[in-house]
Amino acid sequence: MGMVNTLVITGYGTNSHLETAHAARLAGADRADVVHFSDIVAAKVRLADYHFLVFPGGFLDGDDLGAAQAAVMRWRYLKDAQGVPLLQSLRDFLDQGKLILGICNGFQLLVKLGVLPALGGVRFERQVSLGHNDSARYEDRWVHLLPNAKSPCVFTKDMPLLSMPVRHGEGKLVPRDEECLRRLVSENLIALQYADPETKQPTQEYPLNPNGAALAIAGLTDPTGRVLGLMPHPEAFHHVTNHPAWTRGELDPPGTLLFVNAVRYLRGQQ
Repeated sequence: MGMVNTLVITGYGTNSHLETAHAARLAGADRADVVHFSDIVAAKVRLADYHFLVFPGGFLDGDDLGAAQAAVMRWRYLKDAQGVPLLQSLRDFLDQGKLILGICNGFQLLVKLGVLPALGGVRFERQVSLGHNDSARYEDRWVHLLPNAKSPCVFTKDMPLLSMPVRHGEGKLVPRDEECLRRLVSENLIALQYADPETKQPTQEYPLNPNGAALAIAGLTDPTGRVLGLMPHPEAFHHVTNHPAWTRGELDPPGTLLFVNAVRYLRGQQ
């Protein structure tokens, strides 16, 4: 059985990197390294040495220019110390069949960089974005998530209704146009939706849907199913005591199940 090495990117405002690495270790990853973005630029660390890349949550660059926008510019235009464009390293990582997870600010980065949803297999072209919540305020609350059983996403395969916290001010998914939204549905690239726990159906009702996202979209995958971006924080629910209702015996499945599926998939590929 081969190694599963996880790389968690930190720096410039990221603040959920340690919990994210911990979640990967709990899921069975052999290594979960937290690496500053500048070490990738300096070529001290190579994406090629890892199998699972995670962009965790935080407030990259203070959300100046829009959430994750400045970070997108770094990934799009910088080269590492060996002269290799970072975008090429990311493209190679994807082409090698590896996994990428973007959580909250990481999801914002993936959609604005065009890694998600990659409709038609077109990468690095922005097709959707994430805008300000309809409530016009920062939302910090627990939500329920309905996985799409028809989605190719390896992270959400066979998942039940999930419960996780959100903490964001720009989480409303906005498609480029109606055709884009239609294709997200028809191609099953909607991996997770905000749901009503009573009906177990997607909802636009606030605060069950904390931001007003189109079609209650909380997470997207790409056509390969090997990339997932979501606004809620699975790494923040890695133990039963993280859940606000655990003392009442309300034991929802932990968010780390997404990481478990990722590690299981990678081991199967090896």
